[in-house]
Amino acid sequence: MEYNSYWYLGLGVLSILLLIYVYVATRSNRSLLLFFAMVGLGYLIETVIYNFGHSYQYFPKLIKHDSYYDSNMGAIASNALALPAVATFIGALRKNWIWIILFTSLIAGIEWTFLQLNIYSHNWWKIGYTALGLLVFYFPISKVFDQLLSHPLTGKLHNILLFLIIGPISASFQFTPIMFFSNRYYELGWFDQLSEDTTAFGSIFYLCACLFYVWIANRHWEFKWLKYVFTPLLMYTVNGILKKAEILHSLVWWDTWYYVILSVLMLKVTVTISKHLSNGPKKMPDPK
Repeated sequence: MEYNSYWYLGLGVLSILLLIYVYVATRSNRSLLLFFAMVGLGYLIETVIYNFGHSYQYFPKLIKHDSYYDSNMGAIASNALALPAVATFIGALRKNWIWIILFTSLIAGIEWTFLQLNIYSHNWWKIGYTALGLLVFYFPISKVFDQLLSHPLTGKLHNILLFLIIGPISASFQFTPIMFFSNRYYELGWFDQLSEDTTAFGSIFYLCACLFYVWIANRHWEFKWLKYVFTPLLMYTVNGILKKAEILHSLVWWDTWYYVILSVLMLKVTVTISKHLSNGPKKMPDPK
């Protein structure tokens, strides 16, 4: 394992331990929903500043065959583990501004350290942007989300939180086989590297898919099973259209079927989480 990898894996392990601590302390599934919502929010921000804006690059040395996919793994350590785990700690345990300032300073210090170690680099991004975003937006909004998740949700707030929560689940299952097994790539000519094209278009793909899952989960059809027929048929059709347009290139026989099956599973996950948000949180029973 490379020297760089230990730093990112260490950051990931510490983040998971922090998340476990929050879950044990709250004894509520709400903390997990909050975590996924914060990951989903972070992914939206990353789509703009990282995927399309090329704000920074990570060098975790975890994926050897493609430097951009390797950078994506670093982004996962930061935006799917470290930042949302801290945000969940602040939101679920309702920490005050002193804690927000403390963790903002800590994250800024980690970013500075990674820069000094040359395992992370800025293009146009600055540490000050990170600190400001965490201090005035990302960490405070985790407390707002926690308050919302503590009550049954309906309407637009329900749909927004549902969209954010399922986003990272959909994105993870979409991108993992692409990065590790090279099952497909998207080619649009937006960037020089196919992996950059794939990451950028893949982000749009999963966001549109999640919008669809939220929409269809809210449909009150007389025959609910039709949702589980219509969804995979639509996914199969969309993949076919993208192939005919020479945007999608499948490299293995199971590629299309993987995403068709994934669409059914994601619909089931969406429906389940939607019911949970509508009914409100339930605490774990106290151990006897």
